[in-house]
Amino acid sequence: MRLSKPSAAASAAVAVTTAVAAAALAVPPVPALAAGSPATSSFTISDPRIKESSGLAASRIHPGVYWTHNDSDDGPYIYAVDSATGRTVARVTLKGIGTPRDVEAISLGPDGQLYVGDIGDNRNGTWDHVWIYRFPEPRQLGDVTVEAAQFTVKYADGARNAEALMVHPVTGRVYIASKDENKGGLYEGPAELTTGGTNVFRRVAAVPWVTDGAFSPDGTRLTLRGYFTARTYPWKDGLPVGEGERVDAPWQGQAESVTYTPDGSTLMFGAEGEGSRVIAVPVTTAPSAGSSASPKPGSPAGASPATQPTGSFGKGALVLVGGLILVFGTKRLLRRRRT
Repeated sequence: MRLSKPSAAASAAVAVTTAVAAAALAVPPVPALAAGSPATSSFTISDPRIKESSGLAASRIHPGVYWTHNDSDDGPYIYAVDSATGRTVARVTLKGIGTPRDVEAISLGPDGQLYVGDIGDNRNGTWDHVWIYRFPEPRQLGDVTVEAAQFTVKYADGARNAEALMVHPVTGRVYIASKDENKGGLYEGPAELTTGGTNVFRRVAAVPWVTDGAFSPDGTRLTLRGYFTARTYPWKDGLPVGEGERVDAPWQGQAESVTYTPDGSTLMFGAEGEGSRVIAVPVTTAPSAGSSASPKPGSPAGASPATQPTGSFGKGALVLVGGLILVFGTKRLLRRRRT
């Protein structure tokens, strides 16, 4: 999500926030998994055209390939990146749709189709509708133009900004998580999307400040990430359960994307910026009996409660609070200036 022409003071505030938070967290780079395949290893996106990677989806038919897209001001393009080399191996041009406004997310459904969320709203919820585009994942990699379906989306409780779109890998139902530091929500779409009318998404749960999300391949977990934290929730009966478990997401500045590897063993975290790094974080296993750690996805309701954050996250907690205050203050200043 791009902010327009901030003042010098605002830019300085954001810079201070980034520097202080990074220093406090001091999270070392996550190494590539030595015993894993390229599909489960960290990599760098080398294509200079990809400057604002805002979503990730792991291919199911091309091992080691991840689909991504720019945030805005790029056009109807989706890129396939080979994680073994970081190079773009395909650029898909979407036709049959209007001009994208603020593309923020991508997800692969059980129908073998890619769902692209043009759901961002840089005006903080003033667009009365947003769009989802859908097209089959190409069987062969290479630059190609494809016909895409376009779905008009509205929220039952009014317009809002969002950056996370997730397709459940079993039911095929589409979910959107709104982005709001005060009252984020998880919205459920209709059982089937239609191009013949408006698709109304209804709020089903409260969520934290979210920039992207992803279901595990078996559909039993939902991971949501923001700029500073990520949490994984057990998924049951169409809803996230409990407060979730903290995930050791890396510090990435403009942290914008997350997806699971096809085998569900690893979470891949991405960020905006030219030459951005996609970092692999292994999915942790369930704690042993008697452990004080928070319940893992799928654990029984009586599992032990979550522990307090530890390590670099715990050390930086107070600084992050200060950083958030600076970010929110800057955001409101920019909003007033635009108004």
